[in-house]
Amino acid sequence: MRVLSFETAAGGCSACLWQDGAVLARAGGAMVHGQAEALVPLLQEVLASARLDWADLDRIAVTTGPGSFTGLRVGLATARGLAVATGLPVVGVTTLEAFAHALPDAVRAGAGTVLAAVDTRRDDVYVQAFAAADLRPLSDPLALDAADIAGWLEEIAAPGPVVVCGDGPALDPSWSRPFEPAPPEVAVVAALGAAAPLPDAPPSALYIRPPDAAVPRNGGRLRP
Repeated sequence: MRVLSFETAAGGCSACLWQDGAVLARAGGAMVHGQAEALVPLLQEVLASARLDWADLDRIAVTTGPGSFTGLRVGLATARGLAVATGLPVVGVTTLEAFAHALPDAVRAGAGTVLAAVDTRRDDVYVQAFAAADLRPLSDPLALDAADIAGWLEEIAAPGPVVVCGDGPALDPSWSRPFEPAPPEVAVVAALGAAAPLPDAPPSALYIRPPDAAVPRNGGRLRP
């Protein structure tokens, strides 16, 4: 199976062409702004590097968040546009899943719980807990104050030791964090997208809480 995956939700703009466990081509990296202008040329670059065209692909995989509101919308809008133009199915992968599944088996072997953490750029953290042995979700994604995460893990009976992954801030110093914060690994997004069942509808954004922008009162009209 050939999958074209891309990631713009968590501080990056990267793409990967993946086939049956092997990366055929990849490009991109960290990018805070400008994904809207960079993404489509990046996808064309990846296809050209592998000497393939859209008709050679089986599906598209894209991250659905949580992450940057603007970057997330860029990725999802591009994926939906490509689906209409090419007829390819689109599979969504959360950034939390991508972070957890990127941990090597050797790192997870000594842990009980994988804690995926995403920076909210606020006072809290987006988190999800996974069983280290098989990466089975132990919780839904949610937003918590950093000081409350240890207590929450106890409440859901998450086994220790805990290993942390993702681009979230520093948490409990007793928890292992083997890698520095970085955007999700786009090859992992492709692999997860290849393994997932095809959805009935295009993927939607994972909003753990409403976006900062809100519809103004009175519909934005001036008061009479």
